[in-house]
Amino acid sequence: MTRTFNWKIVFRTLGALLIIESLFMLLPTVVTFLYGEWDSGAFVVSTLITFLCGIIGLCVGRRAPKKVAEREGYLIVALVWIVFSFFGMMPFYLSGAITSFTDAFFETMSGFSTTGATILRDIESLSHGCLFWRSLMQWVGGMGIIVLSIAILPMFGLGGMQLYAAEVTGLSYEKLSPRIADTAKHLWGTYIIITALEALLLWLCRMDIFDAVCHSFSTIATGGFSTKNASIAYYSSPAIQYIIALFTLVAGINFALIIYLFRRKPDRLLRDEETHWYLGAIGFCTLMLTIGLYLQNYTDIGAGFASDKAQVAVTAGSVLAGVEDSFRKAFFEVVCTMTSCGFAIDDYMQWRPVMWCVIFFVMFTGGCAGSTAGGIKWIRLAIFAKNAHAECKRRIYPNAIIPAKINNKPITQDKMNNVMAFMMFYVFIVLLGMICFCAMGISFDEALGAAVSAIGNVGPALGQFGPSGTYADFPTLGKWIYAALMLIGRLELFTVILLFSPTLWRK
Repeated sequence: MTRTFNWKIVFRTLGALLIIESLFMLLPTVVTFLYGEWDSGAFVVSTLITFLCGIIGLCVGRRAPKKVAEREGYLIVALVWIVFSFFGMMPFYLSGAITSFTDAFFETMSGFSTTGATILRDIESLSHGCLFWRSLMQWVGGMGIIVLSIAILPMFGLGGMQLYAAEVTGLSYEKLSPRIADTAKHLWGTYIIITALEALLLWLCRMDIFDAVCHSFSTIATGGFSTKNASIAYYSSPAIQYIIALFTLVAGINFALIIYLFRRKPDRLLRDEETHWYLGAIGFCTLMLTIGLYLQNYTDIGAGFASDKAQVAVTAGSVLAGVEDSFRKAFFEVVCTMTSCGFAIDDYMQWRPVMWCVIFFVMFTGGCAGSTAGGIKWIRLAIFAKNAHAECKRRIYPNAIIPAKINNKPITQDKMNNVMAFMMFYVFIVLLGMICFCAMGISFDEALGAAVSAIGNVGPALGQFGPSGTYADFPTLGKWIYAALMLIGRLELFTVILLFSPTLWRK
């Protein structure tokens, strides 16, 4: 027996969300007026259209029930990213900043999904309003449109745990307060405080206040959209680069644990095994790349030895400078790639191919569950590794009961099944995306890199789509497939997969 699908609640919720989007659109609209730019009319029109469509949605669903059911919740969560992207692309398209409909949608989906992949060849030619909107989209998408909406939707007479449960990434979500709306407010409060703190520090390091705000939006959202063509490499200040890297690292940690840190309960963060795996992987990969970069750039070993094998006299100061430069580049790229941020201060495609393997590995991993980072997430990798280790012990001691544990709690079979299913679907979708891209004439390594980058919401990939390249020359059909992969990756696969499950649509 099936239950009639409640379309009114879908229209009403999407309508309320569009009104929220129109309010965010007011911010770049104000920016265009402040700078007296030509595209202020495009932002005004886009804001009005989005607001009116939101009102229509509320009117269509005016008699809808207040509670969002499970299947309607999953559909809303999937649709909101698509709807937000279609309306969010209007300022780019109407202003002529991006003349192609496909490119405008690609850029906007990349923003809301915090992927950071761009089709723009000259970012600095955009108006301040468009640059601000690109960064703001990532900031809104970083913590999640739905988490934001849960804190505001009660104003429209709506609410529901299903939206929050379907949106929050990772194996589980954590309620910081008895009321789910309060949990969302705590998350967003922390999100705003960290963003403001980073913007202040960047400004103190003499970054322009506009650029400081935009880069803070992109950093905390682990998005990667910059206001400069050269990304963070534009700023030669090591202080700026370290600040962005450190805040990106923080953004890759479970925000619920950061809130506990602010509540003077640091033990929750310090004892969390996923955080240990995350920080340990960053440390190990940074060490490997630091050694590789130093050997490549500051010794004759990296150059394959000169023909005369002349000894180069170096001072202690130059050695330390070389080590620091290598460490800073390695640390920055590892953190920004692992957290799917996508910023760059160096083109890793100019590094030795063996170092690409490290970059490719961290593209897969991602940050922690409950963070703004993409990828598989370290909680899943930790559970997978611990279960594999326990299984090896069980082979040696077949009569022993050896449970795998995470945070001193046994890993249930349900969680293990969840991890295995997720990783299977993840690899399958990566391979499917790679095959599609290869069929369009893209080389194998670039197709594989693009597929991993898209579903992991990383942005930069390999080859011509690396840190110094763009997706401007990507095939048109490939851009739509890439956009679909960005959406699937942002929703952590199961939300999208469940929509195609007949079980969800039965009572």
